[in-house]
Amino acid sequence: MRIIGIDPGIAITGWGIVEEREQTVTMIAYGVVTTAAKTPLPNRLQIIYQELTQIIAEWHPDSSAIEELFFSKNAKTALSVGHGRGVSMLALANANLPITEYKPLEIKQAITGHGGASKPQIQQMVKLLLELDEIPRPDDAADALAVAICHLHSARLRSLI
Repeated sequence: MRIIGIDPGIAITGWGIVEEREQTVTMIAYGVVTTAAKTPLPNRLQIIYQELTQIIAEWHPDSSAIEELFFSKNAKTALSVGHGRGVSMLALANANLPITEYKPLEIKQAITGHGGASKPQIQQMVKLLLELDEIPRPDDAADALAVAICHLHSARLRSLI
């Protein structure tokens, strides 16, 4: 199964694609979609949508996972991230991909076994789980890979139940 994981944002949207074959998880590709702060919001959303659509067309994932919004104290930031999350979900839905949403706590638990794990701990575990030489950069790409790995673990558990 090939999964695309999304760490949504407006300035930086992380994406990562992993594949599981014979219970081995392999990193296929990862990266980020970036938009400039001075670009009008509608254009930023268009960039995110178009680039994710191209990534999906190139890598042909079977399923998708996206991080749920973590509500911050800054409502304006949360709202703009929500816009980015929305167009990310639209790109996934228009590609007819099943979409599963995960809370940050669920992702941390799936990757490290501890819901209070720090970003460096998550990144180190992504590196170890995918047997990479170095931690994927930028952080948003590593986070997106963590979302995809979380989905694979969850799908495996669901199939056992």
